[in-house]
Amino acid sequence: MSIQAQIEQKVQAALAPTHLEVINESYMHRVQPGSETHFKLVVVSEQFDGQRPLARHRKINALLADELAGGVHALALHTLTPAEWQARNGVLDSPACRGQGG
Repeated sequence: MSIQAQIEQKVQAALAPTHLEVINESYMHRVQPGSETHFKLVVVSEQFDGQRPLARHRKINALLADELAGGVHALALHTLTPAEWQARNGVLDSPACRGQGG
């Protein structure tokens, strides 16, 4: 199973999101073709109600600890409640990688 599929499966099972996007952005960085090292994760879940962004990010980081300890180098997190998602009408792009090796 691909890392992207693992991330999707774990987030879906743990957070029951109303909207989920797991976007492999590795191609935007200096890595081997077909790499799964840089991801953007958009999660809209009622479970985020009443939580600050830091708590939401900690929840995702704990959920994906194995992937982050393995090959995932970067994870751009966009964690929203359904009301925030409706009000936002979209998500900002992830910033360009500034590191030397991607």
